[in-house]
Amino acid sequence: MTRRLVAVLVAVLLLAGCGVPADKQPRSVEPPFGPPAAPAASSAPGRVEQAFCLVRSGQLVRTVRQVDTAGGVDGHLRRLLAGPTRAERAVGFGTALPGAVHVLGARLVDGRAQVEVEPPGEESGRSDEVLAYGQIVCTLDSRPDVTGVSFLLRGRPLEVPRADGSLSAGPLTAADYPALTGPD
Repeated sequence: MTRRLVAVLVAVLLLAGCGVPADKQPRSVEPPFGPPAAPAASSAPGRVEQAFCLVRSGQLVRTVRQVDTAGGVDGHLRRLLAGPTRAERAVGFGTALPGAVHVLGARLVDGRAQVEVEPPGEESGRSDEVLAYGQIVCTLDSRPDVTGVSFLLRGRPLEVPRADGSLSAGPLTAADYPALTGPD
């Protein structure tokens, strides 16, 4: 019995000595891009946090907003389509959506967000469609109830650009846009 207790104490002391040494000063840690592992706790009573992918310096960057209710995929998408808030614009966030993708609505079907779009007019002159589609995919993919995002044009699957330039009918996730993702 005593021998076993000594062995356990020695093992505990050895394990306690292992690990990462403490830094002398605090350092910032960059979270990975993509959907959070679990919904974050809200800092304001009665509000929830919701992730949005916006554009800064030609890259997709995830930001979190406090909203009154999480709502469904269509409501989440409508908030993205409204563009960056004044505070987000002040720190350099923008959007590639106006003129690049005309969204009619979204719904959740068996875990997949289906986004109905209409083709942009000839006069749009936008060349950043990949960022626009990436914004939608990365925003909706941040939701715990979404396993992928697909796009429909007049009810039929639409192939949209991925970060590598290839076209895909989906389902797409934030992982399809790694070359375009920047730090949070």
